[in-house]
Amino acid sequence: MVMMMMNGQKAEEGMGKGVSKRDGVVQVILRLLSLAASVMAMSFMVTARQNGVASVYGFPLTLRSKWSYSYAFEYLVGVSAAAAAYSLLQLLLTGSRLLRKATVISSKRQAWLIFAVDQIFAYAMMSAGSAAAGITNLNRTGVKHTALPNFCKALHSFCDHVAVSITFTFFGCLVLAASALQDVIWLSKC
Repeated sequence: MVMMMMNGQKAEEGMGKGVSKRDGVVQVILRLLSLAASVMAMSFMVTARQNGVASVYGFPLTLRSKWSYSYAFEYLVGVSAAAAAYSLLQLLLTGSRLLRKATVISSKRQAWLIFAVDQIFAYAMMSAGSAAAGITNLNRTGVKHTALPNFCKALHSFCDHVAVSITFTFFGCLVLAASALQDVIWLSKC
């Protein structure tokens, strides 16, 4: 029994051997960037609203635009909020382990779990950014074979907020992908 416990301790010590303090600091920086990008994407989208007037066949058309009028924009806000919560949780866990000078990753199973969740959130952020970009592109170009105008001429502030939000969303996706790459490096050292 004692021998099994000692072997378990050795296995756990071996997990941390390949993961350096520098790797932990890199992971903290990536989590901070991911958290910041997710919060910025969410806050720019939530503050996107404007009223304006567009001309359709010479008649004025009153326009009201708000982020919650589009499912794609709501999806972006939801995914950004979830990614921010996940990044904050991982930041707190990694940071506290670094401060305690403990192993940043305690087991191979934990490393695989973090890798999988990083991938899920990276793909979700890419999906949300792509969905929102499609709607925004339609707002910028209008519908060519109908009388619907370029709404962004009348609602430029709204469209600018949405564009910044989408940019932060894609940046957050890249940061989460970099974090997943860091996870692969950890797994290769195990």
